[in-house]
Amino acid sequence: MDLRSLAAVDLAKAIRDRKLTSLEATTAAIARLKPVHELCNAVVAFEDDDALSFARAIDASLTRGDDPGALAGVPLAHKDMFDRAGKIPSWGARIRLDKPCARDATLIHRLKAAGSVQIAALHLTEFAFGPTGHNYVLGHCRNPWDPTRITGGSSSGSAVCVAAGVVPAALGSDTGGSLRLPAAACGIASIKPTWSRVTRAGAMPLSPSLDTVGALARDVRDLAAMMTILAGHDPLDPTSSHRSVPDYQQEMSQPVQGLRIGIDDALIGEAHTEVQQAIESSLQQLEKAGAKRVKVRLKDFAVLDHLMQILQLTEVASSHGPYLRRRAEEIGPQVRARIEYGHFISGADYQTALRARGTILARVLSETYADADMTILPVLADPLPTIADLDVAGGPKLLAAMARVVKYTRPINYLGLPTITLPVPRTGGLPNGFQLVGRPFAEGRLLAIGRAYQRIVPPEVATRLA
Repeated sequence: MDLRSLAAVDLAKAIRDRKLTSLEATTAAIARLKPVHELCNAVVAFEDDDALSFARAIDASLTRGDDPGALAGVPLAHKDMFDRAGKIPSWGARIRLDKPCARDATLIHRLKAAGSVQIAALHLTEFAFGPTGHNYVLGHCRNPWDPTRITGGSSSGSAVCVAAGVVPAALGSDTGGSLRLPAAACGIASIKPTWSRVTRAGAMPLSPSLDTVGALARDVRDLAAMMTILAGHDPLDPTSSHRSVPDYQQEMSQPVQGLRIGIDDALIGEAHTEVQQAIESSLQQLEKAGAKRVKVRLKDFAVLDHLMQILQLTEVASSHGPYLRRRAEEIGPQVRARIEYGHFISGADYQTALRARGTILARVLSETYADADMTILPVLADPLPTIADLDVAGGPKLLAAMARVVKYTRPINYLGLPTITLPVPRTGGLPNGFQLVGRPFAEGRLLAIGRAYQRIVPPEVATRLA
């Protein structure tokens, strides 16, 4: 049994069937984690003792005949931005909470209740505010396929540990691309739910109008399993949706024959030629799975990006501005420079961007999605950059460099639409990915097409290429 490539749902079944114990699975995951961290700088805190103790408790529960949950005994690891009782989340920063948390974030609580075992707290960009995996406080995260390349951010450690086969799935967040970019850069899958579908209670806030929590995994089946656990209203997060939660694992099995995938050729034509070719290759595989392509227009995409930045920069300055005023020297140069920009946006501009959101979303749904069930876009506009290429700190090239990285991701956050990221078919080279963007609360349909795609383009465990 190759635990590196085993999906969480299959591992959970093996543990329930007593083919191995949670203690064995957890011990093996911890052993895999150490060399991956040495290569990639993926971990903030190892939590071996806590993990092994919890794994023993799960095994004891199974021996008694209890049902510890859907992911009973499965080792996972998560981005270090979620409250956990008795611990202080790092937020990827020198600045953090002054005392340990009194309770778990709702999502950590739900995953524990499902029986999963957390083995480590993972690397993220400082304050989850960066798309590349650079961190001038913790050190930069490195890609398991090629350690000279970026991991994408800000959910960098989560993507690394999933891609390298340490754990089958991990929590991440996405404000401007922070699930999709690391998934694409590391050659795995991710699900960014509709804004409000998943609670953010106990997660570090960055830009509340945009922040979305989701999951990364190699296998789309694990994304469905994670969404079934994560989705649903939470009284601790008044913005979380009251919509009932479907059985995503059942919805994943719905037919995809005839699903219409919208493609805006002009917009995709702004990507690097290699990326355009990868999108075409991916579309061909989706067509083999039964989908069909249709022409669409995603109008004013640059305007959406501009409006998104008005919301993001203003809200980040509000969330983290007090630290900038009192402890600026403790903030890394890239993040400090971006927080500063938010103080120069007027309240009138912020309110305009906020008010326009619903109107623009309605227009996109009535026009772009009139003849399409979902749209396809690149995630990264260019082939996978090196860490050195984007090591611009807080200098004058910062905003231009970041804008290119998040060209295809930030506008989707403004619209609040759900996306699934999938790796492009790899022909021996470095990974990249594409995103399918669905209508609001259409996560099940995205999971279904993702599952059909993976029957043709199976998930991989990262193999060092350089």
